[in-house]
Amino acid sequence: MAPASPASSSDAPDRAPVAGTRPRSREDEVLDYAGVGLIAGLEVHQQLLTERKLFCQCPAGRYTRTHDGTVLRHMRPTLSELGVYDGTALMEFKTRKHIVYLLNRENTCTYEMDDTPPFPVNQKAVDVAIEQCLMLGCDIVDEVHIARKQYLDGSIPTGFQRTAIVGVNGRLPFRGRTLTITQVSVEEDSCREVSDRGHLIVWRTDRLGMPLIETVTAPDLRTPDEVEEAILLVGRVCRSTGHVRVGLGASRQDVNVSVRGGRRVEIKGVPRAGWAPALVHGEGVRQTNLLRLRDELHRRGLTRPDAIGIETTDVTDLFASSRLEPLRRDAWERFVSSEGRRPEFELGEGAFRVLAVRLPGLGDTLSWPTQPGRTFAHELAGRVRVVSGLDQPPILFHSEDWPTAARDELDALRMAVQWGPDDGLVVVWGPEADTRTAAEEIRIRYADATEGVPHETRQPFPDGSTDFERILPGPDRMYPDTDSPPTRVTRERVERLRETLSERPWEREARYADAGVPTSTVHYLIRRGGAARVDQVVRDCGADLRFAAFFFGERLKGLRRSGVAVHEIPEERWCELFRAFLERPARHEAWAALVTRLADEPWETTAEALRALGLDGAPAGWRDRLTRWLDDAAAEVYDDDPGRLVRHATGRVMSELRGRVPARSVVEAVRTALEAGR
Repeated sequence: MAPASPASSSDAPDRAPVAGTRPRSREDEVLDYAGVGLIAGLEVHQQLLTERKLFCQCPAGRYTRTHDGTVLRHMRPTLSELGVYDGTALMEFKTRKHIVYLLNRENTCTYEMDDTPPFPVNQKAVDVAIEQCLMLGCDIVDEVHIARKQYLDGSIPTGFQRTAIVGVNGRLPFRGRTLTITQVSVEEDSCREVSDRGHLIVWRTDRLGMPLIETVTAPDLRTPDEVEEAILLVGRVCRSTGHVRVGLGASRQDVNVSVRGGRRVEIKGVPRAGWAPALVHGEGVRQTNLLRLRDELHRRGLTRPDAIGIETTDVTDLFASSRLEPLRRDAWERFVSSEGRRPEFELGEGAFRVLAVRLPGLGDTLSWPTQPGRTFAHELAGRVRVVSGLDQPPILFHSEDWPTAARDELDALRMAVQWGPDDGLVVVWGPEADTRTAAEEIRIRYADATEGVPHETRQPFPDGSTDFERILPGPDRMYPDTDSPPTRVTRERVERLRETLSERPWEREARYADAGVPTSTVHYLIRRGGAARVDQVVRDCGADLRFAAFFFGERLKGLRRSGVAVHEIPEERWCELFRAFLERPARHEAWAALVTRLADEPWETTAEALRALGLDGAPAGWRDRLTRWLDDAAAEVYDDDPGRLVRHATGRVMSELRGRVPARSVVEAVRTALEAGR
């Protein structure tokens, strides 16, 4: 599992506007998924419900918004076991990031800061991973070996994540076929991003080290809708163990997408399954368009990466009085001051410069469509933002979408850089060293375009768009963790866990469907942990399965939305409540009042709540009071319609007797009294 994107962090900043947007077209909305050979796979990450973190004794799940201290770090790549550097590590090193960690003594110790070796791995987390493997029918390893996976983006202070494979070769029933599970791993979570500005990134360490399980599928998914459905299915398997955390951020997924002729692209840290269809569709459109761009570059004779060349010109003075405010030195200085950006922290090296990058032979490619609503200029802006640290909007200007108000300045620029009709032109600005890095990244991205789709990790956004995050890591970043001994997984341990294993979600869904429970309700119960409670009251209290499923899956949902603190009710109250329903079925009709009372007074027993609400039995002589109630009802109706009188009278009487006398008995008594003339 890779560190989460800013979209999964409550502290993360909003996305800044970038260059390269365009109106969406019909071609953006329609894609023949089978025709382009779209395939997708998942890496679903689920936090585990353990008291402690994975490799230390700090509490898991204790989030904070304050800190007691900070640490500044810089990351450097190291050689793999094969003596080579991982390309992603080299790219991250090129960003020259200053990395600050915010530490709170409540949830962070010296292990997280890499000042102490790891404690033995949390065995409860290993047990939950084994349960997940059993749910999925995986082959479970004989020994769990901890490995290190390099991450130099700063999300983990050590520069690597500790991870271990627990099971392989699993399978899931999915739409009448089998979804292959390639592996299940247990690993530590990363930090939460607080801010990322220029060359300074800030992380909060409360989430760091929390145990996760990662469930990886094969690329067996063929449409965006299948991806969303598979995310939810894997999530229901995780939730069915009863040992995972719930809520926003507790589950995140990486979606791997490619089309025929393209390459695997990882959409990182998707926080909600509902985002997946638009993201997968958008990536399919993007890769299809990038393959067309490759063919166009080949038609122009640019068939290899080394065929791409650029020419740079310092045009700072040319734009000294520009109508394009970002290109003026005074505007830059105001931006730096307003943002509080400091030299050698947020700011790169060198004086302010405006750099023109001429792209020989690449005219009409900057506006080439890529993902829906985006152009190839957006691809360039993403690389420039991440690698060079030039993140001030709109990141860059280019010749194919130059602001109309400054067309004369473009003409002057054309002469200054000897820009020909077949060339493209990009302008970047900021500290001198960063503009040079930006120009080189523009060349590299065009070089990648000659080969079609680059291996990338991309950051997701709610509108279905993505942006560059990093080069996709390769196998050269993995190596053994010599600080952690292996954990033997005995047959006895596996069988002990198998004996207490919860029902698999598809088996439970079939059983509930036979009882007449809708699929949507079953999915909600499994996702929210209510299915185990339903089974408990059915098994231990004699409740009807269909009634219990609707009670926990629909009725309580409505009460929660109205503000009733249902979560405050102790577990033992539910069986007491359903036994009370069985003793007097009329109490079903007062369920809302009963549950509200139990939520407001959680220390009361159900029997005490029944007495307080007057629901411990039918009131004596209630039939003798019918005449007065019916007289009151007759005085309130506005015409002589007999049906309206019956309905109003029944409602009036039920307001007094709800939960005490069965509604059927009340209706019969009201009708009899009215027919007898009261």
